[in-house]
Amino acid sequence: MGSKYTKRYTEEFKRDAIALVDSSGRTVTAVARELDISSESLRGWYRRAKADRGEGGPGELTSAEREELKRLRKEVREQQQTIEILKKATAFFVKENDR
Repeated sequence: MGSKYTKRYTEEFKRDAIALVDSSGRTVTAVARELDISSESLRGWYRRAKADRGEGGPGELTSAEREELKRLRKEVREQQQTIEILKKATAFFVKENDR
């Protein structure tokens, strides 16, 4: 949960900041200080960009994989809810049939 004071940055700004880290040879912290942004934010953007380029650490997900995982988890939740509804409906109709 983000604070209501959390700044939102455009994708273009993030790409430019990441490119500045890559091209300047300076540290993420130095670039973040220059741009007046949180070094942790820039570090996260940089890490994700590296993963998307296939340069991430072992087991690190790309943005596409992260989105797919999010979609699949939502799908599983919805299917679990459907199964619970069907179980309740089955129990209801079994009771009705026994009358």
